[in-house]
Amino acid sequence: NAAPLNASKMTSTKRKTHDLPAIISPSLLSCDLANIARDAEEMISLGADWLHMDIMDGHFVPNLSFGPPVIASLRKANKDAYIDCHLMVTEPAKWVGPLEKAGATSMTFHVESVMPEGGAKALISNIKEAGMKVGLVIKPGTPVDAIYEYANDIDLVLIMTVEPGFSGQKFMPGMMQKVETLRERYPGLNIQVDGGLSPSTVDEASKAGANVIVAASAIFGSDDRGGVIKALRESVEKYGNGK
Repeated sequence: NAAPLNASKMTSTKRKTHDLPAIISPSLLSCDLANIARDAEEMISLGADWLHMDIMDGHFVPNLSFGPPVIASLRKANKDAYIDCHLMVTEPAKWVGPLEKAGATSMTFHVESVMPEGGAKALISNIKEAGMKVGLVIKPGTPVDAIYEYANDIDLVLIMTVEPGFSGQKFMPGMMQKVETLRERYPGLNIQVDGGLSPSTVDEASKAGANVIVAASAIFGSDDRGGVIKALRESVEKYGNGK
């Protein structure tokens, strides 16, 4: 759940501080897919908070990845993990039931995708009724105000800092204005960033007000995976929480 709306006021350095926890969510898209349960368990043992699962349908984005059977297998292997599902699919409403059954903890869908009857608000309600947390995500080209009418009904906003679809892309610092705007308007909302995040880029996101950090190749491509997770967390705690 989002934290209470009692975030600190903006500091003189223009950093957007908040009282939310630092949440590190390694993206298993970059793990050894033949050993996904092993790598997921390693992430948790190294201090990760969530497990980020990129679900792609090959239509909304030009790539195929995981589906509900993989989520179900991951849940069977780890009963307590927070499985953070980012749906890059054309019709996310079709996947509420299958993801609930598979054991997903949260379901984040794109505002740019095709909505069911009743629109995004109906889909948000359906996800909540299925017992999952709900997030909204926007692509780099989508204005941040597309989130506003739903922000008070959701648990998380994801700001893509690359074009969705593939791991290993370069971080887009221009997206930090969206994060700053959201943090100022919604002090108690979890703001997630995804795409090109690493120890060398995370400070920009932390200063803008992001508290949920997704990283893929920066973690799985490192010889010190735990050190990367620790560095990402310390950035949020230093610049976001003002510790």
